[in-house]
Amino acid sequence: MSFKLIDVDKEYEKDDCLKREDVKILSEWLENQPHLPKATELQLILFLQSCYYKIEVAKNAIEKFFTIRTRCPDIFAVLPIEILKRELSVCSMVFLPEKTPDGCIVVITKMIDTRPEHYNCVTQITCMDMVLMLYMHQNGTCNGIVSISDLQGLSFGHMRRFNLGAVRKHLVYIQEAIPVRIKGLHHVNLVPFTDKMMAIMKPFMKKELTDLLYFHNSLDALYKHVPKQILPKEYGGDALSLEILQEQNVKNVLENMDFFNWLDTLKVDETKRPEKTKNSDCQLI
Repeated sequence: MSFKLIDVDKEYEKDDCLKREDVKILSEWLENQPHLPKATELQLILFLQSCYYKIEVAKNAIEKFFTIRTRCPDIFAVLPIEILKRELSVCSMVFLPEKTPDGCIVVITKMIDTRPEHYNCVTQITCMDMVLMLYMHQNGTCNGIVSISDLQGLSFGHMRRFNLGAVRKHLVYIQEAIPVRIKGLHHVNLVPFTDKMMAIMKPFMKKELTDLLYFHNSLDALYKHVPKQILPKEYGGDALSLEILQEQNVKNVLENMDFFNWLDTLKVDETKRPEKTKNSDCQLI
C-alpha cells in the first residue's frame, strides 16, 4: 500500500482493554468467512474497540460494514477526483486538532457554497464517508465521535434536494456498521425548518441515536458539551479557523486517493456467502 496508516502497535499501547488475542480471534473468524474481504489488523482493531471489545458484536458490525458498502455503490463508490474536489468546496468536514476531555474526536460540518443547485445529497454522503474513513485509518481508535452540524446557509432548497433512499441507507450504515462510537450529534445556528428536516430523518433513526441529538440556540449551550477552547475561532475557541482546517483536510484527502481506491476493493462476494448469513439485516439495503 502506497499510503501510510497508523501503526497498530500504538493502538495496543494506548488501550489496555484492547487485547491482541481478541483481535486474533476476529482474524481467524474472518478467514472462515469466504464471502468477506480480508480486513487489515487495524480495521479489526477499529471494530473491536468501537464495539466495546465484544467479539460477537464486532463480527456483526464487520459483516454489515462490508455488505452495506458493497450493496450500495451509489453512496460508497470512490468519487472521481474532480467530483471530489467539487464536493469538498461545497461543504466542509473538519476534525478538530484537540479531543474532548473524555477522549472523543470532534468533527464539524458546515456549508461553504450555500447555493442549493450546487448541493448533491448523494455525493455529499459519499464525500463525508471518504473523509471519515481516511481519518479513522490515519488516527486510529478514540473514545467516540462528537459531531457538530452548523446549519448556517441551509435553505428549503437544500431540503428539496434530499435523497431519502440515500439518507436511509446511510443512517442504517452509521447505526449498524460504522466502526466508531457515536457520542453526540449537535446542531448549531439552527434554521426555522430544523424540525421539518429532522422529521424526514427520524423515521430511520433508532432511539439510541435520537437520544444523542442536541439542538443549541446559542454557543454557550454547546460549550456545556464541547469545551470552548478546543473549538475553531468562529465558535469562540482557540483552534485554527474552519477555513484553514478545511484547507488541510482537502490537501490530505486529495493526497490519499490510493487509500480510497484500496478501500473500494474490499468487497463482499455474494456467490460465496454461507446460507446462514443470507437473512441478515443487510438484506433490507
